[in-house]
Amino acid sequence: MTTPIQDRLDAFRKQDRVQAGSLIISVFGDAVLPRGGRIWLGSLIRLLEPLGLNERLVRTSVFRLARDEWLVSEPCGRRTDYKLTPSGLQRIEEASRRIYASSAQGWDRRWRLILAVGELAARDRERLRRALFWQGFGMLDGDCFVHPSADLIVAFDALVGEGLGELLPQLKPLMAADAALGAAASDADLVHAAWNLERLAQMYRDFVDRYQPVLAQLRDGAGDCGDESAFLLRMLLIHDYRRLLLRDPGLPDVLLASDWPGQRARLLCRELYRRLLASSERHLDAHLQLADGHAPEASSSLLRRFQDADPLRGAR
Repeated sequence: MTTPIQDRLDAFRKQDRVQAGSLIISVFGDAVLPRGGRIWLGSLIRLLEPLGLNERLVRTSVFRLARDEWLVSEPCGRRTDYKLTPSGLQRIEEASRRIYASSAQGWDRRWRLILAVGELAARDRERLRRALFWQGFGMLDGDCFVHPSADLIVAFDALVGEGLGELLPQLKPLMAADAALGAAASDADLVHAAWNLERLAQMYRDFVDRYQPVLAQLRDGAGDCGDESAFLLRMLLIHDYRRLLLRDPGLPDVLLASDWPGQRARLLCRELYRRLLASSERHLDAHLQLADGHAPEASSSLLRRFQDADPLRGAR
């Protein structure tokens, strides 16, 4: 009889298509970055092999990430380390701030707007829409992008990083209360007009359904998870949660329904991560290496993830 942990790992291995590049970015952000931000390619291959990713797939995915300026290689003799590029590091750090946050941020009740002024070519408009979508912006009437709390300076810097710097002269940043956006535009109206949250809510519910049995198994102490399984499960947990957050505009709680499933998913992820941390770190101590054979230690910042309001207190 299999356990929920085994079921989750087996389900991943049986997928017809694995987005290996995306998973590798999750591994860099969660496991490699706290240990100096670099890893020997051979070590990465060995760490991911138990998930069913063969050597050829990992090598091909890493080369593509280097081509797309996520990673950069550093030869060391006959071996090669890989680390995040400055732009890759910036994107990972932005995602990490949301992944490991203990709660949603507050809101000053002002909306951040980016207006497209003048004519934009259809291709440029679509590139802009996609780039701002991944930053959490919703769209109003095709020419106005809106978010309740985004840092507009950071948003514009990110557009430059995405190769859209030539469009900045046609973009106007504004901040406004809802009253300035139209007489009928309440906060709820703006949320409804700018985002379709129904599909995202279902994705959060699916995440909870997928990992709640795993958490229940660990709470019950039903069998030893094992260091390797803890590491693999931690990577899948963060990978799945990161992909959800990439689609989540990060709206403050006051703008969401009281039963918004994103909050439950966040609490589940936090507790499960903390329960997997010690065992998974032992696995990394033993198996994460640099090209020169050195095994870097984890920084103290790792222990601060999800630390406030420790979910293990009082857990049964």
